[in-house]
Amino acid sequence: MAFNWDFIIKFLPNYGMATLLTIRLAAFGILLSVLLGVSCSLVLYFRVRVVGAIVRGYIELSRNTPLLIQLFFLYYGIPKLGILISSHACAIIGLTFLGGGYMAEAFRSGLESVSKAQLESGLSIGLNSFQMTRFVIFPQALSVAVPALGANCIFLIKETSVMSIIAIQDLMSLTKELIGMYYNTVETLTILVICYLLLLLPVSFLFLFIERRLRYAEFGL
Repeated sequence: MAFNWDFIIKFLPNYGMATLLTIRLAAFGILLSVLLGVSCSLVLYFRVRVVGAIVRGYIELSRNTPLLIQLFFLYYGIPKLGILISSHACAIIGLTFLGGGYMAEAFRSGLESVSKAQLESGLSIGLNSFQMTRFVIFPQALSVAVPALGANCIFLIKETSVMSIIAIQDLMSLTKELIGMYYNTVETLTILVICYLLLLLPVSFLFLFIERRLRYAEFGL
């Protein structure tokens, strides 16, 4: 069977809109998960007792439950308690909840990589705790955490493919709908793969560039 180019041209605008929606959901989810991850990693690094136990419980829960289950709970479970959340809000909350745990571990590994000699040097020149965190600990931790952060961002973008189960017209939802209606499986899957490549390759190259720049700034390599 010949490749149906007319079908691709006809539905390309639909894929464009679905791609923009996927980008918007992923961007909000990644941004919020980074903020949540940084906060959690700082709590663990500075060993805040009661809050630290809660954070560790959250990280284990978020990393050991599938996003699909989390979305089902948000979209179908919570409304039973009288709390109504839109499908887009559920998607962003789900991505944030899942990504926050992974981002926290990435930042925590970076924070723990800062040597005691660096901390002692900061104390010796009179830096307070805030200045130590801002000028000594966090910059070095970020350079170590960048590869993991990049992998987590790519992971979260790919996880948007399950959003179709909560009635969001994303790339995967559109693909399944078109296959069910027209049976042009090869064409629709081809467009789907290309769309995800266009989403993920720039992110991958961006973090590779950032990692190299940080390595050059730190080691001159």
